[in-house]
Amino acid sequence: MTQPLIGVGIIIINDNKILLGKRKNAHGSGSWGPPGGHLEFGESLEDCAAREVYEETGIQLMNIKRGPYTNDIFVHEKKHYVTIYMLGTAISYDAKLQESDKCEEWRWFECDNLPEPLFLTFDSIIKQLSAQNIHLLQLFENIIHS
Repeated sequence: MTQPLIGVGIIIINDNKILLGKRKNAHGSGSWGPPGGHLEFGESLEDCAAREVYEETGIQLMNIKRGPYTNDIFVHEKKHYVTIYMLGTAISYDAKLQESDKCEEWRWFECDNLPEPLFLTFDSIIKQLSAQNIHLLQLFENIIHS
């Protein structure tokens, strides 16, 4: 691969918990990350976020807003991704395993007690926030209520 791909990750928080899935059969297999996928040609970031979350979890998003981004290289997979993180609230928070070929399970985790290993792009976001002394909940609240 010679050009970076555009990924969209979606941060959904409910009652101080974040929705994470355990990835399988793709790069980052075995790691935990939020719903997400590739931006399609002509698609807005908001539409991509809503589509990916619904396809993967059955959750319908509202109040979708743009958050931080990462620029990561998956060394072993020889992939380069720019991942734009979106934040959203949900109509209901009942996550269903819609794509069992790509994800082992969806689970809500306390924002102060995240599982390991984290998916590379999500780990990058957590490290960015930590370097700026910003908590994940603070990021969510600041962006969603702006």
